[in-house]
Amino acid sequence: MPVFTREFGIDLGTMNTVVAEGNQLLLQEPTIVAIIVEEQKLVEWGQAAKDMFGRVPDSIEVLRPLQHGVIAEYEVTEKLLSFLIKKISGPMLIFRPKLMITVPYGVTSVESRAVHEAGLGAGSRDVYLIQQPLAAALGVDLPIGTPSGNMIICLGGGTTQAAVLAMNGIVTAETSRTAGLELDEAIVSYVRKKYGLIIGQPTAEQLKIRIGAALPQNEQQMMEVQGQDQVTGLPRPLNLTTDDIVEALQEPLNEIVNTAKRVLEKTPPELLSDIIDRGAALCGGGSLLRGIDKYLTKSLGIPAYLVDNPRTCTAEGAARANTLRESLRRSLLTG
Repeated sequence: MPVFTREFGIDLGTMNTVVAEGNQLLLQEPTIVAIIVEEQKLVEWGQAAKDMFGRVPDSIEVLRPLQHGVIAEYEVTEKLLSFLIKKISGPMLIFRPKLMITVPYGVTSVESRAVHEAGLGAGSRDVYLIQQPLAAALGVDLPIGTPSGNMIICLGGGTTQAAVLAMNGIVTAETSRTAGLELDEAIVSYVRKKYGLIIGQPTAEQLKIRIGAALPQNEQQMMEVQGQDQVTGLPRPLNLTTDDIVEALQEPLNEIVNTAKRVLEKTPPELLSDIIDRGAALCGGGSLLRGIDKYLTKSLGIPAYLVDNPRTCTAEGAARANTLRESLRRSLLTG
């Protein structure tokens, strides 16, 4: 094995891609690209492409190459990974790097093979696949190498994953497609039905981040949005409050709770007692929604707490998994 081979952990998410090496965070960008339609040429990616969303002519398409955590646009994903490797490795790539790429729990063999081949096609030497709940648990230092029960709930953009882990593996888990993007769509639908105003997903996302909450708050916040009147088709401003967003999010949040409940119902009693004592760790961008920890604690009957590094723990755990491949070999996926 070449001495200078670098090993990266990549959390390839629907909304964001995070890259780590060892204990160092190298890159964090939105998983979104801008492509010239006729040439199928990638012109922008990451935040620059996200800024173009809904603001480009027909000749350019802005898209998310991953949907619900799995590859929807294979060639675009391969190009994106190639860009990432060149950006973090530099133009003079002497030794091809090894990649540990995260995939959602429950992916099919076809879906995992697509990620594996995209990593190889992007210029890596070896590609390993690790399930996101396992990587996240490593990234927040849960004692998963012991026979005690540990629960983690990953609230991502494309998927919500709840898992119970022990002995370096996943004991029971479930993946739901009700996640960050579904929360945004719930806000879009609520504003259209209640106020007759059409807003886009980026606006809904900003509402969720700035004034959103899972539970009613003592302190009401307000945000003005610009949208299209459903009747006249003309632009119209609207002020929305925290209570509006809380009401809009109740249905998808209830589905997230049901996902976690189904995992708890399948958990062996011995591990369940550990989880009641330790609680469930919350990670992913969705865990930053105000009050989500209290909401899940109340709904599940076990303590739920936000980890210190919710956005980056999965990539950091994937990077750490590079050094633990031998002990994790039963849990790593083959492409």
